[in-house]
Amino acid sequence: MTGGTMKVGAVVLTMGNRPEELRALLDSVAKQDGDPIEVVVVGNGSPLPALPESVRTIELPENVGIPAGRNVGIEAFGPGGRDVDVLLFLDDDGLLPGTDTAELCREAFAADPELGIISFRIADPDTGVTQRRHVPRLRAADPMRSSRVTTFLGGANAVRTEVFEQVGGLPDDFFYAHEETDLAWRALDAGWMIDYRSDMVLHHPTTAPSRHAVYHRMVARNRVWLARRNLPALLVPVYLGVWLLLTLARRPSKTALRAWLGGFREGWKTPCGPRRPMKWRTVWRLTRLGRPPVI
Repeated sequence: MTGGTMKVGAVVLTMGNRPEELRALLDSVAKQDGDPIEVVVVGNGSPLPALPESVRTIELPENVGIPAGRNVGIEAFGPGGRDVDVLLFLDDDGLLPGTDTAELCREAFAADPELGIISFRIADPDTGVTQRRHVPRLRAADPMRSSRVTTFLGGANAVRTEVFEQVGGLPDDFFYAHEETDLAWRALDAGWMIDYRSDMVLHHPTTAPSRHAVYHRMVARNRVWLARRNLPALLVPVYLGVWLLLTLARRPSKTALRAWLGGFREGWKTPCGPRRPMKWRTVWRLTRLGRPPVI
């Protein structure tokens, strides 16, 4: 399939509290070169503002979390999103500054049959700066360097829908945090590759990562679930031991550490969903890509 014949859709998840930013994002999607992009906006437990007639809308009665909300958007394009070839996932307060992003995605997927996911570069609209945490690799000093990676950014990416059909969607129960890595590991285990592309840009205001107790609890709980679901048994204690030490080394506040440890315990005591440990050859692939699954 050539890039020009690939159908592209977009999923935007919103809490309904950024109507002006959402409209600006939708305008930037509508201006993309090539065939029009069909857009689904999912209201996650909130009513949606007035939107262009061309945009499909879904209003969920309650906030089901980020991964479950995005899964609803995927299924709006048929089982596993199969009515289109590629799905863009875009934060509702982001914006595509270039008109060629969709075409670049089509070309990239058409040129590389093994490519399953593309992670965009997030840049501040005023300064152009890309935060280090938004570069999905350990060697993140140069955000302008594109490369193969082992995970991706949840609100600035494109996924070939064959990936969803083969390995399933995002893990609903995660609610927030690490759901992208869970999907990335399953995709890599199935033979797909992931690219970070610095030339595919989403403008997004610079923000600090949240520091409230719920954030720390979910980050820790989901880290344990991620390992229990996906890693070979031998690597589970290594991976989680490393992250425990890293967390302690960062000297979080007492409140944050208490929440993190509570989430860590919760991750062990609660069901994590189906366990499908990755193959050892996938462990080696992750290692060769610069991020062995112990960190």
